[in-house]
Amino acid sequence: MLKRPYQLKIPDDRTTSVIFASPHSGRSYSWAFLRKTVLDEMAIRSSEDAFVDLLYADVPSFGAPLLVAQTPRAFVDLNRNADELDPALIDGVRKTAHNPRVTSGLGVIPRVVSNGRPIYRGKISRMDVETRLATHWRPYHTALEQLIAQSHRMFGEAILIDCHSMPHEAINTITRVGIPKAEVVLGDRFGAAANSDIMDRIEAAFVSAGLKVVRNTPFAGAYIAQHYGCPSRNQHVIQIEIDRSLYMNEQMIRPNGNFQSFQKLINTIAKEITQISAAKLPLAAE
Repeated sequence: MLKRPYQLKIPDDRTTSVIFASPHSGRSYSWAFLRKTVLDEMAIRSSEDAFVDLLYADVPSFGAPLLVAQTPRAFVDLNRNADELDPALIDGVRKTAHNPRVTSGLGVIPRVVSNGRPIYRGKISRMDVETRLATHWRPYHTALEQLIAQSHRMFGEAILIDCHSMPHEAINTITRVGIPKAEVVLGDRFGAAANSDIMDRIEAAFVSAGLKVVRNTPFAGAYIAQHYGCPSRNQHVIQIEIDRSLYMNEQMIRPNGNFQSFQKLINTIAKEITQISAAKLPLAAE
């Protein structure tokens, strides 16, 4: 059995409608899962947003909750819909309408890790899948829904910061000759997941910290941004992708010598983001 699928850190005093969540930084691999995979322990971790949870670990001190997955992405992808099932991997699943994520092996139960490397030798059972969804996917999303509902009750809005990292090589796909490479990609599904003023202020926080930022290319936001982002209901989601090479050795999957200083930089940015919607609790009735 894997450990609890998430950790939730609640601030002593909730002062902002902003929520931070990291769905892909889980690194609690059960021995049973590792026995099923054909990959070694280093390769299976290649799809992690490794150490993103540590970069944002201090946000509760700024008045915002932090929801962190412990479930590894290779086991269950929490940034996918529960019905994104891969017929090439799961017994008894029929092909449905074309879904590029599922077709590429990146459904809710991934078939591959980075560079298209298969996780399993054959198929897995539908019962196995349903167990994973019930014990990992649903608890994480229930916790996220509760945090969003709490934000609405307390502040009349919710701003979810969906925290991710991206391989350094992914940046080459968005870089043109003569233009500096982006270090951060902000995704709001081209305006569908968040109001533009919120996106502008989050971008300004990263830029003022000296980081190079682009929007929505190549990462505009996946299931979490699509499902929870609804600006008309004062519910906003911004996905943040950070170049992993800024803080970790991607080959060895360990923090690099710049980790602590970069973590301090992220703290500065995160604190500024929480102030986008910082507010006092309403006074109790006399």
